[in-house]
Amino acid sequence: MTTGFGERYGPWALVAGASDGLGAAFGRAIAARGLSVVLVARSADKLEALAEEIRSEHGVEARPVVQDLGSPDLVDALEEKTAGLEVGLVVYNAGLSIIGPFLDQPLENHLETLQVNCRGPLALTHHYGRPMARRGRGGIVLMSSLAGFQGSALVASYSASKAFDLVLGESLWEELREQGVDVLSCCAGATRTPNYIASEPVHGRLKAPEMEPEEVVEEALASLGSRACVVAGSGNRLLGFILHRLMPRSLAVRIMGASMRRMYPSSRS
Repeated sequence: MTTGFGERYGPWALVAGASDGLGAAFGRAIAARGLSVVLVARSADKLEALAEEIRSEHGVEARPVVQDLGSPDLVDALEEKTAGLEVGLVVYNAGLSIIGPFLDQPLENHLETLQVNCRGPLALTHHYGRPMARRGRGGIVLMSSLAGFQGSALVASYSASKAFDLVLGESLWEELREQGVDVLSCCAGATRTPNYIASEPVHGRLKAPEMEPEEVVEEALASLGSRACVVAGSGNRLLGFILHRLMPRSLAVRIMGASMRRMYPSSRS
């Protein structure tokens, strides 16, 4: 194991939402630091391919677990699949995002967003955080988003859910650090994941800063243990400073809403 990182967060890490994009990048980066990984998502084929890649390239164990993160039995299912493993690091990366006018979406879609984006990280943090606190070491990374800093049209439930993840992580950073558990909220902006690319955003002259998943992951892992929250990317940090420090909140909400409508014109009311 990489000296320090493995001793503090090993020997196993669990990455929720690991099939591709940021989750797969977390799996690779954590394995490169010497930890074995449990990879959790719904896509069996993608998970098995990633697990095989990690085993061959990094010489650690990789266990694919096919599981819907919005399922009510999430904790029970993962408790069974990770029985006997000392999980010292949890990364909750999954984020369900439905783009479109709030009232045009069925209520079930909004509730599913809350199940995946809020209930899932809360449940896994509570389940795996308790043994970490007893051992006096461990780490938890909750992926939030720049969307969680203010409301935004077309992604109302997503923005609200990411605000929950941001504040949950910050709260537990303060509460659990005396018990030896490092907690980090990582706020990503536009990241070139398969889901983001598939959403086909329309970019005008003022294109939002885009990052590669590996860049976000390296900033997150480098920040774990040293701060409560990190906004990934210098461009995103500058954008956040302008929106949240230099202008009224209501104006920031309107700017974000206008930006979303430009990026996704077919989703407008």
